[in-house]
Amino acid sequence: MKNLSGNYYNPFFSHIYVERRVRSHPRTKQILEKFKEAVVIEIGHYKDVFCRSRQDPSLQRRAQKLILAAKEGTLLYPGAAVCQDFGNEHFYYTSCMMNCIYDCEYCYLKGMYPSANIVLFVNLEDFFADVERMLASQPLYLCVSYDTDLLAAESIAGYARAWNQFAARHPQRLKIEIRTKCADRHFLEQQEPLSHVIYAFTLSPQAVVECFEHYTPSFKARLEQAAAAVCAGFAVRLCFDPMIYVRGWRQHYNEMLDQVFRVIAPQKLTDVSVGSFRIPRDYLKRMRRQQPDSVPAWFPYELEEGYYHYPTQLMEQMERHLVSRLREWLPEEKIFVWK
Repeated sequence: MKNLSGNYYNPFFSHIYVERRVRSHPRTKQILEKFKEAVVIEIGHYKDVFCRSRQDPSLQRRAQKLILAAKEGTLLYPGAAVCQDFGNEHFYYTSCMMNCIYDCEYCYLKGMYPSANIVLFVNLEDFFADVERMLASQPLYLCVSYDTDLLAAESIAGYARAWNQFAARHPQRLKIEIRTKCADRHFLEQQEPLSHVIYAFTLSPQAVVECFEHYTPSFKARLEQAAAAVCAGFAVRLCFDPMIYVRGWRQHYNEMLDQVFRVIAPQKLTDVSVGSFRIPRDYLKRMRRQQPDSVPAWFPYELEEGYYHYPTQLMEQMERHLVSRLREWLPEEKIFVWK
């Protein structure tokens, strides 16, 4: 969790908003038990707090609040065009948690949501039921840590464990990806490795981590976690995505890859993903309002078909270089590049 001692903001999750309809839900009770000193405020609907006008997400990130709610309507969504499907035909994602306890300056969530507070949907049983209904007619590749980092909030919610247990009951037609920057070794030590549950570790050079990935574990800690997961028999994907431009990027990414494959046997990886930073036009506009001094937000990007990306020559240079280096360790079929 964030340690922001020495400032005048309330502690992290000092206030917890709870929808009236989920006040007695078992998962609500379990979560509230972990925050006995928090002020609990009952509300009608999570959007009354999360979507209210005139919020300041940049200030909210200094003292995030927690909102416990029930998700209604559509629970499974087709995968976005800017995300890699890894060759899976039926690619979907789901969001049982909104926002993230990390604070990466380039994160598209800053442009997607009006608030920096965290929403946890406690009705996981409804998510599972929707997945089972879809599995009755087709196989499913499902990203469950898409608009958040579930593992980073595992000590609060336990959702990654719940999805792992759910997947264990559906070994034939369901494949799950849990993407993370977390380095909590304790979690993996308690889980059974499943070939159809992929833990996707986002790795960035330490220069990127220090400048732009606030509150996240270091590159070294993430690498050690990924290596431990590989050794324990988990299905592991390494995500060099998004690549972020920094001065001396070539050297930083070269050094990162050399370190990665000194400690991870490449043949034991499920695959890797590569892609430079890209973001929808409207999201970047909101990010810039929130972060007037952010280098990633104010880089002079190119606009193409509604998405901003690095100038084409730089984008292609960065991605080609990384793919070229990865070919030193991995076969072509294990390297997925966003198109």
